[in-house]
Amino acid sequence: MPVYFIAQVQINDPAGYQAYQEAAAKAPFEGVKVLAMDDKPEVVEGTWAGPKTVLLEFENEEKFRKWYESPGYQAAAAIRWKATKSNVVMVHGLG
Repeated sequence: MPVYFIAQVQINDPAGYQAYQEAAAKAPFEGVKVLAMDDKPEVVEGTWAGPKTVLLEFENEEKFRKWYESPGYQAAAAIRWKATKSNVVMVHGLG
């Protein structure tokens, strides 16, 4: 069953966010598709907590956790935490 990584990101330090993207690209990206990345998503209901939105699809939860919990991604995430204010969720697909 696929799982989805959804991130709402408010970038406070553009250089730091660029460093995060470079570091994250080195993490093990197996079984993942970048489905959407938008700097100005249209809010059609309620409020949205950051202008940048990222949507990734993983083949399954095991591949998601292998990526997210990897030392490489955790090192990258630490850079993101300093450069942004983010909300991140993992959502199970209907598979």
